[in-house]
Amino acid sequence: MTVMNQAEAEAYGIQAGDRVELRLPGDKRQVVVMEVSQSRVAPGQLGLWREAASICKCKDGTIVEAQLLSRPPSIQAIRKKLLGEELTYDEIHSIIADIVEGNLSPVETTYYVASGFVKPNSDAELFYLSRAIAETGEQMNLPVEVVDKHSIGGLPGNRTTMVVTPIIASLGLYMPKTSSRAITSPAGTSDTMEVLAPVTFSMEEIRRIVKKTHACLVWGGGLNIAPADDRIIKLSRPLALEPYDKMLVSIMAKKVAMGVDYLVIDMPIGGTAKVTSRKVSNQLEAKFNYLGKKFGMKVKVIKTMAREPIGRGVGPALEARDVLRVLQRKALKPDDLEQKAAYLAGELLELKGFCRRGEGERIARRQLDSGAAWRKMQEIIEAQGGNPTVDSEAVAAGTYHYEIHAPREGKVSVIDNRAINEVCMNLGAPREKLAGLHLHVRWGQPVRKGDKLLTLYAPSKARLELGLTAHEHSPIITII
Repeated sequence: MTVMNQAEAEAYGIQAGDRVELRLPGDKRQVVVMEVSQSRVAPGQLGLWREAASICKCKDGTIVEAQLLSRPPSIQAIRKKLLGEELTYDEIHSIIADIVEGNLSPVETTYYVASGFVKPNSDAELFYLSRAIAETGEQMNLPVEVVDKHSIGGLPGNRTTMVVTPIIASLGLYMPKTSSRAITSPAGTSDTMEVLAPVTFSMEEIRRIVKKTHACLVWGGGLNIAPADDRIIKLSRPLALEPYDKMLVSIMAKKVAMGVDYLVIDMPIGGTAKVTSRKVSNQLEAKFNYLGKKFGMKVKVIKTMAREPIGRGVGPALEARDVLRVLQRKALKPDDLEQKAAYLAGELLELKGFCRRGEGERIARRQLDSGAAWRKMQEIIEAQGGNPTVDSEAVAAGTYHYEIHAPREGKVSVIDNRAINEVCMNLGAPREKLAGLHLHVRWGQPVRKGDKLLTLYAPSKARLELGLTAHEHSPIITII
């Protein structure tokens, strides 16, 4: 935002909300949104808000030229969408390009986000939107076929990506995996991988890692992949808009940018998961398949019931411990994490045509049992600057912990995923890597009075107390 004296603005025909291009020293140009004031700035002066000042890097007394700009085509496209009309690719691209270039104000971008209330995006608009978001950011463009597996989230633990990736790469296939950090959950794949190695790299650095190891496990937010998506997400979150179309576009735009040719989608379904019903999952599956065909990408959606977390640990370090226990073939490895990862890896191998139908899971398990997957993970960890000799039992050491025991005999009838998220975030996850919890029981398991149900982990006594308080308000396990 930039502020101009009101009388001077009127003389130049400038109104509040108009776009103005500032021509700065060094032939630099910056588009800003103009505000007017009777007293905050004098005639002949421009006032810059802090964000604009940091972008323009202007000092007091800097001489700049200001030129009024006409309303861009993207504004007309947003108006058309607000009136309930369907947009063309060129119209959607104009909106996304202007979001990326900073030519739309937050208010104008919010109008576009909110236009989904007027009329939901058609399948064609979802395709146009995914394509535009991918094309306005960096792209990987490897000269080989790329495979990927993506979980839509909503289930604690479920760190299958960190097991699937080394399995796939150990077979010579390319799987450059960019993942997110947690926002409203105890850990994302990037948070968990960061326990083992750095995850922030440039696109050129990622290309070098992938050329060396055939894979990577990095943070997508450190790149300029689909930058419009990140800005749209920030503005849409407070509006509580229906999330599924945004999720579809976000996932597919980033897969297109990474050059993915074969994609397996892991879609957990359950009352406390992101997708709560079969009806919604079927609708999402149809849209994923439509977008896959439009982009020339083979997509398969795997739908699984989500009654409880996958793995025993929840939180970055505890989830990393589970992953390492599976890869290092430890006695305490969580069988459900291994089973789901081998199954998803097998589906991806079969989708790619690497093997015949029905052989994929057997091949994936062979890579685990032979140690090939762990050796590949060591290569990835080392290539990303981590310690390839890390042991599973070392990553979660040195925390405060507290055990919660069964108050009576019975059977575990509910493991509440949302309560797990709340408790773990009060313990400090994902910011505190050592924070989280370990599940000692499973859904449907019989328990006796005094049996261990959970162990809470925190980096400090104060955080542990917060986690215990959260658990009192939102118990994780129900026994009947």
